[in-house]
This record gives sequence, structure tokens and C-alpha cells, in this order.
Amino acid sequence: MIVQPQKKRSRRQDLAYSVLFAGLWVIASTIVAMLPMRLQFPPGIVLVIVAPALIVWLGYDFGWFFSVLGFAAFASMFRNPIRHYWQRWTGRGDDE
Repeated sequence: MIVQPQKKRSRRQDLAYSVLFAGLWVIASTIVAMLPMRLQFPPGIVLVIVAPALIVWLGYDFGWFFSVLGFAAFASMFRNPIRHYWQRWTGRGDDE
């Protein structure tokens, strides 16, 4: 049996796709933040919906600690919309 030496993998092959998509998500969220307020809502909702799946994917690739860090960053970035919708869903108005 002939054993062939393993090919050395390039650094490009070592990149996890979850990191690539997380970087693209960050760039997209930065661009959305620069839009006027009236144009932020539709792409912002897409970013909010995609974020949990991306956080879980990062956790799957790199461990639960990175999922916790990703969730903390997500909650920090979207704290005002999360607070607003939490108050609407729980029936508490803005007047409290």
C-alpha cells in the first residue's frame, strides 16, 4: 500500500464559513445603521432574524463560549428595538 503525503492546506481553506458570514453580517448591519431611519426597518428585520441562526452556527463551529459572546454582542447592538418590542409584546406601554 502506498501512502501519499498529505497536501498542505492553504489558509483560505481553513476559514470557517460561519466566520465569513458573521463578518458579512457585521458589514451589512453597519451599512443598515447608516441608512435613514425610515429605510432601516426592512433590512434590520432580516438581520435580526438571521442573527440567532448565525450565532448558533458560530457556536457549533467554535464552542458555546463564542455563542455567548455573539449573543451578548447581538443584544447590545439591538437593545433598543428588543426593549421596544418586549414592552409591546408584554402589554406594557411606553408611558410607564
